[in-house]
Amino acid sequence: MPMDEKQRLRRQVLTTLEHRSAQEKETSDQALFTQFLSLDVVKQAKTLFLFWGLPRREPNTATLISLLLAQGKQIGLPRMLPNRGMEVRLYRPEDGLRTAAFGIQEPVSHAPLLSKAELDVALIPGVCYDQYGTRLGFGGGYYDRWMTGFFGVTVGLCPQCVLQAQVPTESHDQQVDILLTELGPVPLLPRKNGA
Repeated sequence: MPMDEKQRLRRQVLTTLEHRSAQEKETSDQALFTQFLSLDVVKQAKTLFLFWGLPRREPNTATLISLLLAQGKQIGLPRMLPNRGMEVRLYRPEDGLRTAAFGIQEPVSHAPLLSKAELDVALIPGVCYDQYGTRLGFGGGYYDRWMTGFFGVTVGLCPQCVLQAQVPTESHDQQVDILLTELGPVPLLPRKNGA
């Protein structure tokens, strides 16, 4: 059953990520951010949708966000809604962030709302990814639902140590357009029928 397989893999990968040393994580994050910033779609983007990384589990994207803001980019961050919905609000450092469910940092409610059409690039978080660009998320389905109807470029960051040959998938699981490890873009395989 894909759900059980996902839960097992999620636990295994999170254990791997959480047992990295602070130096290993920082080195990985910096390499991932260098790869992301070198993408032409990122260089050309005006507005990007990012996320505020969870400590020990996700890249410390606060660093990446600061670098992008310094380049004059606009940054949107997710804000959770009832019924596992999600919207994107403009991040302005002076407004600060609020702590939501699961310890997620999100924009305050009065931050300007950004439509999907305004976003050029979306950085999609995942516990891990596979060589098809399919992500294993944290299990809420927020991003899979949000990605439906988004026509910009989606990018995933995956430490090489947790890149999978194939993650268990269900029909609603979405793939990213570009997948990066510390070593660069992963040549994505075409998704197999039923994969």
